[in-house]
Amino acid sequence: MALKIIGAGFGRTGTKSLKLALEQLGFAPCHHMEEVMTDPAQLPHWQAAVAGEPVDWDAAFAGYNSAVDWPAAHFWRPIADHFEDAKVILTLRDASTWWESFARTIMAALSKPLAEISDPHFLAINKMVLVMLGTQAFGSTFDDKDAAIAAYGQHVEDVKAAFPAERLLQLDITDGWQPLCAFLDVAVPDAPFPRANSSREFWDDDIREALK
Repeated sequence: MALKIIGAGFGRTGTKSLKLALEQLGFAPCHHMEEVMTDPAQLPHWQAAVAGEPVDWDAAFAGYNSAVDWPAAHFWRPIADHFEDAKVILTLRDASTWWESFARTIMAALSKPLAEISDPHFLAINKMVLVMLGTQAFGSTFDDKDAAIAAYGQHVEDVKAAFPAERLLQLDITDGWQPLCAFLDVAVPDAPFPRANSSREFWDDDIREALK
C-alpha cells in the first residue's frame, strides 16, 4: 500500500480534523502523531529521520493510505519525493492563532522537564520532537515564538512553491468538505465536516496521563 495523501501542514492547523475527514472519505487509515504515541514500533522510523539517517518510507507507512500532522509533515519533501503519485494537502490558519494554539498544547507538553516524565515511550517521543521542532523546524528552541512564527510562514511558502496546483491543495478546514472533496474527486458526504482536537480536547486524551 502506498500513501495517496500527504498532509504537509504544521500540527495545530486542523490536522486531526483532516485525519478524520480523510478516513471518512475512504483514505483510511491516516497516520498522525497519535499513531506514534500509541505504537512503539513507529518511533524508530521518526528517530532515524530526525537524526538524518536513511528511512524506509514504505515500512514507516505500511498499512496507511494517508498521513497528516507531525512528524510526517516535517518530512513532507522526502515523503512526497518517495510517493510520487500522492497528493499533498497544506492545512493553513492565521500564524498568530496557530502559535496561540501551539503554545497552549504542544509547547506546554514539551515544557515538562524530561527528568519528570516517567513513561519511557513518551520520554523518547519528547526527545525526538524537541529536536524536530526546535532545532530543525524552528531553527531555535521549541518555545521561541518569533522563530516559530517565522518558520511557519517559510514552511507555507516552501510547500506552495514545491508542487503544481494539480498536486497541492491549500486548505483552511473551516471551508468544510467542498474544496477537499473536489481536490480528491470524491463525493461530498452527507455529514458535518469533522471538528476535533481543540486545545481543550488535546489535554483530554492520553497526553495528560503520559505526562504524569
